[in-house]
Amino acid sequence: MNAIIEIDGVHKTYQTGDVQVHAVRGISLRIERGEFVAIMGASGSGKSTLMNILGCLDRPTSGRYLLDDIDVSDLDRDELAEIRNEKIGFVFQGFNLLSRTSALENIELPTLYSSKTISAEEQRRRALEALELVGLKDRADHQPNQLSGGQQQRVAIARALVNEPRLLLADEPTGNLDTQTSIEVMGIFQKLNAQGITIVMVTHELDIASYTKRNVIMRDGQIVTDKLVADRLNAEKELSELREAQKAIKLS
Repeated sequence: MNAIIEIDGVHKTYQTGDVQVHAVRGISLRIERGEFVAIMGASGSGKSTLMNILGCLDRPTSGRYLLDDIDVSDLDRDELAEIRNEKIGFVFQGFNLLSRTSALENIELPTLYSSKTISAEEQRRRALEALELVGLKDRADHQPNQLSGGQQQRVAIARALVNEPRLLLADEPTGNLDTQTSIEVMGIFQKLNAQGITIVMVTHELDIASYTKRNVIMRDGQIVTDKLVADRLNAEKELSELREAQKAIKLS
């Protein structure tokens, strides 16, 4: 397998007044194409800073970062924006959908900023295909306030997929969702990963991390544990069992 992410000796230091904050301390990490990885850690562990570096939203103070075989460590702002748009899809905890815009139009939005010219017909085709992938093709004309939280996150996932990225980065994607909806979202991620999409997800929830294939745990800006998930949860199975339990409660 070839690595889609390879960072070597990455540091990130912030200057706060006279104090230097060492958010990331000499991390080296390799993630192969097709992996599904959870990055975990307490507040202040450096996981969010690392995710920002992986997403080309922040630059390392020192060290090397190869994304899809491109050294992005020293790219300028415009070059980083192009890399983000073409190679990375982002999913956030807060959905970040435009409130007075349909699901379909929300999904089409990233195609408008592509460096490649994409026709209106192609934009629509991609958006509908992405909606179908997350099971919401029949909600294309709905605005966010007409959708549940889980449906809004599905639209956000579809938006992240519309430019056909090599990498999906998810920052606490189940943080605003109830248990059943969280499992449904993790089921979508598992299906996407089975289709070959590489997913890196920040989460503080141990049960959510159990749906991934590999857990990377951070503390004080360093990786302290990096292990494969031995007892991986299957979202489809978990949902089936949960629904059966709900039926039994209603019948009792």
